[in-house]
Amino acid sequence: MTVAELFDQAAQYYDGTRRQLLPCFDDLYGTALRLLPADLNRPLRILDIGAGTGLFSALIAARYPQADLTLIDLAPDMLAKAAERLQPYGERTHIQQLDMTKVRDLGSFDLIVSALAIHHIDDVHKQQLFHDIATMLPSGGRFIHIEQILGPTPAIEQQYESIWLEKVRATGIRNEDLVAAQERMRHDQTVPLASQLAWLAEAGLQEVNCWYQWYRFVVYSGDKA
Repeated sequence: MTVAELFDQAAQYYDGTRRQLLPCFDDLYGTALRLLPADLNRPLRILDIGAGTGLFSALIAARYPQADLTLIDLAPDMLAKAAERLQPYGERTHIQQLDMTKVRDLGSFDLIVSALAIHHIDDVHKQQLFHDIATMLPSGGRFIHIEQILGPTPAIEQQYESIWLEKVRATGIRNEDLVAAQERMRHDQTVPLASQLAWLAEAGLQEVNCWYQWYRFVVYSGDKA
């Protein structure tokens, strides 16, 4: 089963388990939102890569009434949920089924965001995507990334896993939801944080920085000079 099929299979209940599977949910998304421009009325063009059910985009659309958002993902059932969620924002949102390796064809955006999606592609395509993002951003543009990372050593990765399992089980998550999440995570192609920050810098972005980390979950950004 492909990654897109796995996420389509989870579309009906995916949002309901977000906070259980992300014990750091509020800090993770809260940090990402604080990296957005201070002017809430700025007419931004925003691209959400691997948008899934539109969670991140909806948080942004609610804060920026003049923003125009494009959401792309490969999983049609997840995008159907995104369409429902973003219906209140009407013509300001555009939803498209598209492989994230093809985003360069979409043109320029003031802000490019992604949440827990890019780790689904291999390292060669990750690096190419970072180069594409750098090309698509205008001067002063920013890329904001919420991501799941690989521990820098096997021992640290094992600690990330055990702490995550402990915290997730403490939420009272149903066993079948945890098993389904673990099955999806078997397809992840995670990379250590240091490698990703280096790739962004190599792609030409500046002020590259990690702003938040909770074990295997991070928020980082890079700016176009």
